[in-house]
Amino acid sequence: MELGIKGKRALITGGSRGIGLGVAQMLAKEGCHLHLAARSEADLAAAKAKITASHNIEVHCHAVDLSDGANAIKLGRECADVDFLINNAGAIPQGGIDALDDNTWKRSWDLKVFGFIDITREIYAQMRKRKSGVIVNVIGAAGERPVASYIAGSMGNAALMAMTRALGAESPEFGVRVVGVNPGGTATDRAVKRLRERAEKEFGNPERWQEFVSKSPFGRMATIEELGAMVTFLCSPLSGYTTGTIITVDGGASSRRA
Repeated sequence: MELGIKGKRALITGGSRGIGLGVAQMLAKEGCHLHLAARSEADLAAAKAKITASHNIEVHCHAVDLSDGANAIKLGRECADVDFLINNAGAIPQGGIDALDDNTWKRSWDLKVFGFIDITREIYAQMRKRKSGVIVNVIGAAGERPVASYIAGSMGNAALMAMTRALGAESPEFGVRVVGVNPGGTATDRAVKRLRERAEKEFGNPERWQEFVSKSPFGRMATIEELGAMVTFLCSPLSGYTTGTIITVDGGASSRRA
């Protein structure tokens, strides 16, 4: 399907691996030029090589720690002319309210919460001036179904969902759309590695990792391609009346009773 975004420019934070890389590959397939931001130069170089081997587009890499607000603001200003901003960087650790110390809690929010805010503040201002643009926040399903054992993540995700809805309600006045995507369990390299390690520990066989997700919807996790396709569609004019809302991609898990 032709999505009508060929030649557009996108900034993807956390774009070197996992869901971010999946988004980058889908946008590249549609002919978008990319800015990829992540901490590791090596991971960025590998992502760029993988993308440009298959797609004739421009890929610019930004090796930067976005938990530092000054870096996030600087990146936002450097990429202020992008058509799409995909906020994706950051992972908040598991733990209950008495399990996470102040430093861990604040450091993870500096990247996943304030990193989103700082870059959005810069790029949204430019999009308003141009009267065009799309911001997609890749958040997390715990924001709508909070759990005490993931309290910092649940709270951070809920805050980003609120920002998405509030900003996305205002943004049509300026020709801009702001939407969110809440992934459920997704088969990123990192997630599968953890499950393989668990299977090795419990079963003595890492190949049995899929047994841990057999009771998930459809008997599996989401793929990064499915998340990438959703984000790419939301960027496109085919989704031109979608703003101020959150799309949950978790196979219906958050709607189950327990």
